[in-house]
Amino acid sequence: MTVDDRVRVLVLNGGSSSGKSTLAGALQEILDGYWLRLGVDTLIDAAPARLTTVGGGLVLADDGSIEVGPDFKLLERQWSIGIAALARAGAAVIIEDNFLSGPAAQQRWRDALGDLPTGWVGVRCPPGVAAVRERARGDRIAGMAARQADAVHRGIAYDLEVDTSTEPAATVARRIRDHFFADNGRAGRDR
Repeated sequence: MTVDDRVRVLVLNGGSSSGKSTLAGALQEILDGYWLRLGVDTLIDAAPARLTTVGGGLVLADDGSIEVGPDFKLLERQWSIGIAALARAGAAVIIEDNFLSGPAAQQRWRDALGDLPTGWVGVRCPPGVAAVRERARGDRIAGMAARQADAVHRGIAYDLEVDTSTEPAATVARRIRDHFFADNGRAGRDR
């Protein structure tokens, strides 16, 4: 991929409580134009509640593990195609996801996005830090963040990897902006 001002999609992949949402908000503040944030949590919130209670859906276990069934995988594929349509219509999009299915999840996005210029960003956070954030949030199953911290990155190819445990989100956002946009005069706003 050539990194230039054509990038209209940024895919942030990281485990639960890795800081994706905070980082996406910081990116919205400094990138040129209006970037939409669409995360896997948006999909889960939009789906019927029974999707998280049936075997074919998204089953959240008490130990923090997640089973992704065929019904949820179908919804993910449809959701990905819909987001790609937004980008094809001219919207700039930041996607927040956690690749629970590993490389198959990235391939789902590659298939949906096709030739859309896309920046792939690995959002890392050590398991211990993610677990502390998870407890502070209080809205996740204990153990989910630690389980996902490294697992969602296995076998994934990125243009850039960042660690949200070492710098504030605004600093990390500037690094992402500078990586994808600084060389072409579209560096965004400094805040």
